[in-house]
Amino acid sequence: MTDSSDKLTPAQFLSQLKRDTSSADDSVAADYGGIPNFDDLDFSDLEQTNATEQDDSEGDEGQDSAEQNDAEESPRDHQQLNELFERVHTLLGTENQQEGDVWSPPEPETIEDTGLGFEEIERLVLKYLMARGAAAGRAVATHICIPFQIIDPLLKSLKADKLVIFKNSATMGDYEYTLTDLGRERARRYSEECTYFGSAMVPLQDYLIAMEVQSIAKQEATEENLKEAFSDLIIEQAMLDQLGPAINSGRGMFLFGYPGNGKTSIAERVTGCFGSTIWIPRTLGIDGDIIRLYDPAIHEKVDDDNKSEGILSMSSYDRRWVQIVRPTVVVGGELTMEELEVRQNPANKLCEAPLQLKSNCGTLVIDDFGRQRMSTDELLNRWIVPLEKRYDFLNLPSGKKIQVPFDQLIIFSTNLEPKDLVDEAFLRRIPYKIEATNPSADMFHQLFELMAPMQGFQYDKGVVDYLIQTHYVETEREMRACHPRDLLLQIRNFCTYKGLPKKMTAEAIDIACSNYFTVM
Repeated sequence: MTDSSDKLTPAQFLSQLKRDTSSADDSVAADYGGIPNFDDLDFSDLEQTNATEQDDSEGDEGQDSAEQNDAEESPRDHQQLNELFERVHTLLGTENQQEGDVWSPPEPETIEDTGLGFEEIERLVLKYLMARGAAAGRAVATHICIPFQIIDPLLKSLKADKLVIFKNSATMGDYEYTLTDLGRERARRYSEECTYFGSAMVPLQDYLIAMEVQSIAKQEATEENLKEAFSDLIIEQAMLDQLGPAINSGRGMFLFGYPGNGKTSIAERVTGCFGSTIWIPRTLGIDGDIIRLYDPAIHEKVDDDNKSEGILSMSSYDRRWVQIVRPTVVVGGELTMEELEVRQNPANKLCEAPLQLKSNCGTLVIDDFGRQRMSTDELLNRWIVPLEKRYDFLNLPSGKKIQVPFDQLIIFSTNLEPKDLVDEAFLRRIPYKIEATNPSADMFHQLFELMAPMQGFQYDKGVVDYLIQTHYVETEREMRACHPRDLLLQIRNFCTYKGLPKKMTAEAIDIACSNYFTVM
């Protein structure tokens, strides 16, 4: 036995135990001699604590019964709050992910982890079996993107309720299921309410947490990121220095200037500055309404060979979510007010997410702003509050109104002066106004040097000098960034028609300009 002065308090013991445990990770077979002997511990402070608690408990016997009831009910009062915190920690993957890791949705292990009710999953299963006729349990689980360990007991419960029956045995303890007459009738009633039976829905609360973690406002773009994103364009350094702070603001910007100076091309490449991917739900489930969020026409899915769907898949993520490149949604003059609201298909009762929801954590480009079928005032009035508050309100077909993030970099691209389109109140909410200016002569040469090999030509500086002097300086015509590409296309088409070798000549330039600038 050691001297009492050398004994450790419990707090000191725990601290030393943590250090010894962490050092033991390097060698599992390491000796445990670093952990002190039980007899070396000093429990005197615990004895004093117990004595103090006993005195306090004796002194508290005189308190009234109301205080005792409050103390007994306190844990129950906090039960719901604790459950919410546990739900958040599960979604954020705090136990399995290290600091700095990219967030991904953890695979649910129980039906409670999905955030869905038994009946919500039952609806999808029965409608799928009615459409398919018969399917194995694992095929059902794969189709609705719910793990088999959750679907298997659910299917057996449906069998006990005489809604499904075994049709045949399948591999690895699975069975092939088909509907009974009772199950077919129930599936038919479910289909009358909504015909959707794809991926299981993700609750709105889970979506809100994911958007907060992956918010574009938390991303930073450096000068190197911008140069990489715009590497296929010729952009002056002054322009990049304006774009950088605007992108990092995460708010919005006006890109204005003459047509053909690359406003749309610049806007489409802004999201690439962040160089990351995000996870979004395939569908959202909100009080019975199903909203389709993932749109293959807009979102670019990330293909990962490690995310196999087979039985032996080693990946563990929630397959109700899909990993995409940070979205860039571009809309032009075809934009209508209906596309900014939740729309329900009257035939299948499936709702389509609005464009601003599909562009969350990315970029929304309003191209040719001022030429939409709706008035600019109508569009700006719809977005004036979301631009300020960073959240939006959507009306659901059920009549409910929900609050969702308005978390994207909005770029208004226009050929018109911003002050001629909107009032000062709206301009204040779009802090950056960047003009896409006409290219200089040096930049014009760089554009020809970049575009010529793409069209099969060899760059000829003398021919470009002839073009600038003859068709721009002498005619007092302004240069545009799109002219090199368009004129080279004219020359290529002429050479193809005449059967001539692709070569930049003064004669070809004159022919191209006579066609291209006839009414310009």
